[in-house]
Amino acid sequence: MSSAHDCVVSLVDHFQQHHPIRAGSLIITIYGDAIVPRGGTVWLGSLSKLVEPIGINERLVRTSVYRLTQESWLHGEKVGRRSYYSLSGPGRRRFEQAFKRVYHGAQPSWNGQWTLVLLSQLDAARRQKVREELEWLGFGYFAQGLLAHPILNRSEAMAALQEMEAADDTIIMQTEALEPLASKPLRRQVKESWNLESLAENYQSFLAQFRPLWKALDEDNHLGDEACFIARTLLIHEYRKVQLRDPQLPDELLPTAWEGRNAYQLCRNIYRTIYRRAERWLDQHLETAEGPLPAPGPSFYQRFGGLE
Repeated sequence: MSSAHDCVVSLVDHFQQHHPIRAGSLIITIYGDAIVPRGGTVWLGSLSKLVEPIGINERLVRTSVYRLTQESWLHGEKVGRRSYYSLSGPGRRRFEQAFKRVYHGAQPSWNGQWTLVLLSQLDAARRQKVREELEWLGFGYFAQGLLAHPILNRSEAMAALQEMEAADDTIIMQTEALEPLASKPLRRQVKESWNLESLAENYQSFLAQFRPLWKALDEDNHLGDEACFIARTLLIHEYRKVQLRDPQLPDELLPTAWEGRNAYQLCRNIYRTIYRRAERWLDQHLETAEGPLPAPGPSFYQRFGGLE
């Protein structure tokens, strides 16, 4: 059996096999997982040193941060000769939408209602753009111009449409719950509207990638602080990539043996085991203009149902 350290080396190798390396995406993972809970701002130089062992050199960090700034994810500020970066306003909103899925786990109990968005009054180009944004939020395509979601409510859909400046040209409806909540025709519709088979394969790949690390940690938990930071970062990075494709459907509409539940459990177990050592590494290597990053806020310890 491989040691935990060997598993971390394997995870880094796997990340580096993607060409081009998605450095910008990894940096957003680090901001969401490690920097935002500690005030949200960090010196660019300390960020470069942090990701170097993962295979991202200083030049690639600078290029990626520049692009993220141009795309309104990050906001930079100069203090003397040093540059400090934090999530921008739009970047923080996108972060909250993406990362709240990662740490929260199971959906609340479903009441059987659906939120429907009718796009028939939009011109073809805008309709396609709005559809893509709504599908990113987890909406499924039910019929021509009609999208639906069982969990997101009418106000959340309206907020998304307002941000796209499409609220005045779309129709939003909320259905009443009917029995049974998940009839056979409805389950067939869900299978057609969301590609759950492909999503299950992504979860299976995640499980295959990280189960060896969990087994090694269970057998021999002698993993250093730096390795714990690398493992935690790649764990959340890979889990987040799958979560962004997950529509977060209620249990009533999912297959009985759903791999997403196993993936969440594995991610939670590994995270709880190594997060303290990863935090020690962050204490030693990340800087703000005032010095070391502040300690994580209370919400950090509520991740995965509670870390303490």
